[in-house]
Amino acid sequence: MSGTVTGTTRNASLAELLARHAARTPGRTAVVHPARRQGSSGPPAYTSVGYGDFAARVTACAAGLRARGIGRGTRTALLVTPGADLLVLVFALMHTGAVPVVVDPGMGLGRMLDCIRRVGVQAFIGVPSAHLLRRLRPRAFAGVKSVITLPREDGLGELAALGAGRPHLPPQASGPDDIALIGYTTGSTGPAKPVEITVGMLRGMAHGVEAGHFTADMTSTLVTMPLMGVFDLAAGRTVVVPRMNMGRVGAADPVVLTDAIRRFGVNAMFASPALLGPLSAHLAETGARVPSLRLIVSGGAPVSPGLMSALRAVLPHDADVFSTYGSTEALPMALVESREALAGPADGPAAALGVCVGRPAPGATVRTIEVSDGPVPFWTPGLPVAEGEIGEIVVSGQAVSPRYFRSPGADAAHKIQDGGRRWHRTGDVGWIDGEGRIWFCGRKSHRVRTANGDLHTVRCEGVFNAHPQVRRTALVGFGPHGEQRPVLCVELEADAGPGHWPRIERELRALGAGNPVTKGIDDFLPHPAFPVDIRHNAKIRRELLAGWAEDRLTGSRRPAAADRALRAVPLLGWAYLAAWPLLPWDHVALTALWWIDAFLSVVVHALQIPSALRMEQELATGRRPWATAALTMLFGATWWRRRGGRPKGAAA
Repeated sequence: MSGTVTGTTRNASLAELLARHAARTPGRTAVVHPARRQGSSGPPAYTSVGYGDFAARVTACAAGLRARGIGRGTRTALLVTPGADLLVLVFALMHTGAVPVVVDPGMGLGRMLDCIRRVGVQAFIGVPSAHLLRRLRPRAFAGVKSVITLPREDGLGELAALGAGRPHLPPQASGPDDIALIGYTTGSTGPAKPVEITVGMLRGMAHGVEAGHFTADMTSTLVTMPLMGVFDLAAGRTVVVPRMNMGRVGAADPVVLTDAIRRFGVNAMFASPALLGPLSAHLAETGARVPSLRLIVSGGAPVSPGLMSALRAVLPHDADVFSTYGSTEALPMALVESREALAGPADGPAAALGVCVGRPAPGATVRTIEVSDGPVPFWTPGLPVAEGEIGEIVVSGQAVSPRYFRSPGADAAHKIQDGGRRWHRTGDVGWIDGEGRIWFCGRKSHRVRTANGDLHTVRCEGVFNAHPQVRRTALVGFGPHGEQRPVLCVELEADAGPGHWPRIERELRALGAGNPVTKGIDDFLPHPAFPVDIRHNAKIRRELLAGWAEDRLTGSRRPAAADRALRAVPLLGWAYLAAWPLLPWDHVALTALWWIDAFLSVVVHALQIPSALRMEQELATGRRPWATAALTMLFGATWWRRRGGRPKGAAA
């Protein structure tokens, strides 16, 4: 039944669940997605496909995959634009028993290619531009034996045609321990890790999402993250894919989202806070109503009490707004509905208690253990900390990944064996109150280790985020562990100009001094726009802010004498170019040197501008693009990339 997961369906694979829905209700709409050809003006045009046709596309593409040698266990990289075609491909790969390797291009080209290389992909499916990348960087794709190109116009037509003359087999039978797909962590606190998501884990995730959030009468969802669309189709709902770039959810147009919700009567949506903030603001400003929308589930970062209140103000009174806590390795872990959060725990952040992420999700068991940076191979009775005491959050259950793919070091750092059960160490610190609610206090690797003890980021930031002219804050530290200097970076609201900063800083100091947890924070720095992760556009990249803060306060990260000397080289090059009227053009060596200098100073520096712009965007320095381009043309890589390849402002 749509919106439910019964005892029998919990034992079926997601591909089998899709096939059952197609057999029972073939005419029901499965996916609504933007049309390939759009008009020059007006709202986006959409097209739809029913469950019967969607399942037929899946089985046809699965036959095409088998024709190209992609079958059970084949690790297959997907570099396809998120949308309806990607949903078909994921189900087709599951249908054959192949293993999709899902890598977010937003993590950066080098890191993405390294992830593909490390997992040893055996097949590659991508759009034409992705195949150009494969030819330019063949080392990352050395193990690839099957290659499929998806033309932008025809989409999956050629792949489905490959399987036209082959038998359309039922979904491949899979056991709970078989790998369903390999997903990568965001890498926001270290190297991205390949997570084994097993068939059993996918079942557990689907059950946790369904039991925790949905009711049977919720029949349509707006998808802003592809994986959620897979769960929705397995549950028999209608999936609406809006016209947006799912790689940059924070840039989604709220006008387009609102139009899709209203046009197709969407009942539910899963989205990052970075998307929900502009959406709630748009609904409030325009007075637009979305009467069909009765469920919003947010993840990727904690949902602030302010955003919860803003969403409740523009949604129907009976709508639910959930904040979901989880990760690539375990989703969902915990959840809290806005009414409960706003009834009491909402005051917690301002009191330095952290953020309440709710109670454990259905099927999940959550504990807190002693904070340590080394491995914990086995569970012992003394490992959990007392109720109310801060520790590292650990979780077990069916929706938890049992291991990382061929990464014994990551397994040792993040897994604890407990007889037949395995616990996952989240790397988050927090505490559990007397009502069983979990309070998130920050990442373990982000804690600032001062001479007076550890400061936990989210716990401290909540005190200062209560200021009405503060959009958000980020606590960072620099220096050796045990002697780190804490710094609060502050991102102001749009109406708080630079002239307001002295007053706001005084008020923030007063807030900090009034709480025993934050009274040791003495340094406050305004920042134009925090650098954030690509996937959710919400997780602050504190390692970049730490280097920026150190540079601002001490100048220790400014160019050393050797760096300044290196920067003199391109200046000398420009001077030599300017001296061309004085050159003896009959001197072959000097003439050749001038042309080489011209190539390096003009062509090479110009080619470096895109990389410089990407790095400036990552560091979020607030420098205008034209200034970045001008400095790159003048100094080249000696300006935007520090010696050793580390960007200026990045953590050492």
